[in-house]
Amino acid sequence: MSKIEEKLKSLGIELPTPAAPVANYVGFVKSGNTVFVSGQLPIEAGKLQFIGKVGSEISAEDAKKAARICAINLLAQIKVACDGNLERVVRCVKLGIFVNGEANFKDHPAVANGASDLMVEVLGDAGKHARAAVGSSSLPFGVAVEVDAIFEIK
Repeated sequence: MSKIEEKLKSLGIELPTPAAPVANYVGFVKSGNTVFVSGQLPIEAGKLQFIGKVGSEISAEDAKKAARICAINLLAQIKVACDGNLERVVRCVKLGIFVNGEANFKDHPAVANGASDLMVEVLGDAGKHARAAVGSSSLPFGVAVEVDAIFEIK
């Protein structure tokens, strides 16, 4: 078992089978040593979680949990991109965190930490990344958070 797989196990995380795209796109694209992973939703056990506006229907703390689930789904996609070998991940280069927030919601960075913290927990220094945490007036299926990523692999 790889170090990353051991770390996931110690955190009680089992990577799911990645969700199939619901439109005309793919879950990830490889270009050289770079993998661009499509936006992942907070899907857990095959069901959407945390549906609603952050700041009124969903708390910032629950939105942070949603971002963590999205990050788990990113790792599931990158595992497939790496032919099942997470040791091929050199680093998480960038995360884009989209928060379905009320107009007056301002704590996007705290929500984004749900995804950012998981990447560092799992990948160590290779999980430290650039990021954007932005508000959105809506997201697919009304979810609270969506996260996409760019990874470098070997």
